[in-house]
Amino acid sequence: MKIKPLGDKILVKRLEAEEVTAGGIVLPDTAREKPKEGEVISVGRGRVLKDGTWADFTVKAGDKVIFSSYAGTEVKINGEEYLIMSEEDVLAIVK
Repeated sequence: MKIKPLGDKILVKRLEAEEVTAGGIVLPDTAREKPKEGEVISVGRGRVLKDGTWADFTVKAGDKVIFSSYAGTEVKINGEEYLIMSEEDVLAIVK
């Protein structure tokens, strides 16, 4: 199944949570913090400006991004978890 976000929305796959701390402690699933990093899977068309033109996205599919803690809506597609969020929820692109 393919998902195409609408408008200024983007589809992001969250990166895997760390299983071991820097000190070597193994974390159970319940203690792991959800990562605030992910990979952009697809983007919508953009947002409409006041003059009726479309603004291009700053991010593109394949970009690794950092987003705010409570960004987006979690969805499950074919058993995998994704986030659908606005581009403005993205804080930075990781290079």
